[in-house]
Amino acid sequence: MNNSNIIRIGRGQCRIYFNIPKNIFCCDAEEAYKMWKTSPVQVHILDVRTPEEYVFVGHAEMARNIPLLFVKHEWNAETNQLAVESNPDFITEVRRQFKPTDTILVMCRSGDRSAMAVNALAKAGFVNVYNIIDGMEGDMVDDPTSKHYGKRMKNGWKNFGSPWTYDVNPQQTCLSSAKR
Repeated sequence: MNNSNIIRIGRGQCRIYFNIPKNIFCCDAEEAYKMWKTSPVQVHILDVRTPEEYVFVGHAEMARNIPLLFVKHEWNAETNQLAVESNPDFITEVRRQFKPTDTILVMCRSGDRSAMAVNALAKAGFVNVYNIIDGMEGDMVDDPTSKHYGKRMKNGWKNFGSPWTYDVNPQQTCLSSAKR
């Protein structure tokens, strides 16, 4: 029998995840913020988006940024998106910042990269990782009559009203300081 979970992410919206290891959990942005607020010292928010997204789109105030992928600044005609490459130091950087037993809530834009990240973390021995399934920006509005059609205005950290900022604390990123 498959280990599957159906996660409700909004009015009638759900995602189905199959073969979820026992040390991977899912929550939405609202639940994630409540978990962090209840226990801010023990619960950590990990943002796995690119540094560009973290800086220019904004991020959860308490989130540490360790990118799962980097933008290559090339166009991928097959996917019709910017080309990306894996961050070869992702697991190493996460291990430097967190213990394998820490509670880590992982977010990206909308839940897909964070799902890849929690799988990689579980494989690397982390035992209490959560995928924030609606991410920072949430899902796209799919109602063609809505003025927000096609925009990420449904669920997600920002749309829930959780605290976020454009201000960057370099100590919460894995970016090195520029030398003059």
